Amino acid sequence: MPLRDSACSACVSRTFLRSWRCHPKLIFSEETLGLKQKEGQNIDIARGFTSRIDHILKNRSDTGVKILKFVIRDHYNVDTCHLNSWLQKAITPGIEEVTLLLPTKYRKMYEVPCSALLDGRGNSIWYLYLTNCAFRPPVGFDCLRSLTKLHLYGVCITGDELGHLISNCFALEELEVSCCMKLICLDIPFWLERLSCLTVSQCDKLRVIKSTAPHLSIFDFFGEPVQLVLGESSKVKDLRVGYSFAPNAVSYAITKLPFIAPHLETLTVYSFCERVSTPMVADKFLHIKHLNIYLGEDDGGAVTPAYDYLSLASFLDACPVLESFILSVDQSDMRHDSVFEDPSSHLRQIPEHRRHERLKKVQIDGFCSAKSVVELTCHILKNATSLESLTLDCIFGAEAVGQSVRCSAPESGKCMPTSRRMILEAHKALSAVKRYILEKVPSSVKLNVGGPCTRCHVMDVMLPQVSNM
Repeated sequence: MPLRDSACSACVSRTFLRSWRCHPKLIFSEETLGLKQKEGQNIDIARGFTSRIDHILKNRSDTGVKILKFVIRDHYNVDTCHLNSWLQKAITPGIEEVTLLLPTKYRKMYEVPCSALLDGRGNSIWYLYLTNCAFRPPVGFDCLRSLTKLHLYGVCITGDELGHLISNCFALEELEVSCCMKLICLDIPFWLERLSCLTVSQCDKLRVIKSTAPHLSIFDFFGEPVQLVLGESSKVKDLRVGYSFAPNAVSYAITKLPFIAPHLETLTVYSFCERVSTPMVADKFLHIKHLNIYLGEDDGGAVTPAYDYLSLASFLDACPVLESFILSVDQSDMRHDSVFEDPSSHLRQIPEHRRHERLKKVQIDGFCSAKSVVELTCHILKNATSLESLTLDCIFGAEAVGQSVRCSAPESGKCMPTSRRMILEAHKALSAVKRYILEKVPSSVKLNVGGPCTRCHVMDVMLPQVSNM
């Protein structure tokens, strides 16, 4: 029942009033308070938001809240004194979840009072999610002993202050830090034995991440390159890494990560500008079973033409127990040399290359007619002796691979918007599959091909007539 209806019912029923005053779940938002925004009514809504929360909390008992959530929008202009008052009133012993979603302007305006968590009021909280505010726990902060999940987005907090916050959170299992611009060094101590999942994203001033947490197994990092120190005893098995603006994330991964995270089993690399081809390396990922590589477009709208897709064979070679490989190519233009451009040119092969004996599943999402993509596919078919399935999707992000009609937007009944240039490229890619790949697929391999939608992506395509190679 929405808070507004609950409050109205409390006015006419004593029994409901007693129940309402101890209601365990308080979610304060425009929707739950029955405030519908209309043009020109922002001031009225702001006043109504503040007054209704004041009234609700004033008439509540001092116990019973389990879940507390504030969703505050920019036009509310809630005074920080009200925020402090609400937190002081609603955070009581026994509370379990606290979520404070503030607009961006509060980053410099509001500091969450640590006093709201004192006297045992914070020790029952297991989930804390703060956005766009300051939070400055002092040395010796010991108010969140039951905390298992901590999410900080746009929070002004230094590395030392974050250390004060988590040092006594012995139950912490999941830590997510995003857009925290005062973080320079993130240090995870070894006594956080339950910490298993760490996400760090878009903290632009961050330079070093250190972790000696013994059971950290899942680590996601997105942002500017940092010094990553996981320690010799690192047990990270699932790593996702992507750089915001720095190039060559794939090259970084193959040259650096075997030393940083030697026990990886699943690796996902996001690169939005791969300017150099993937190098051959002597060091191996001895435990990686699942490799996912995402190549996005650079400023020109395409994957850098200088990048040689066939060089990804060196990454496969560096993963001797690899079982699945997914390559995603997301671009709005294809500027690599097409396999159809020079009919006299033969497809390259890598001589005396290690066989990928355990590779069973390969998927290329955004398969195109680039010659080096075709060469990589042929290389896999030749050297993956245990291959069971090969999926080639000529439309990036499309659904229903293998069906002639692929409309994936049920509301419109049409496919997601795709440029005419890339629809044409998808037709060329489908022709490349038929001409260069189909005959190389062993009978033991299930081939799934996702071509252009026969309803949304129909166009005439003229390709040169060349003999098979």
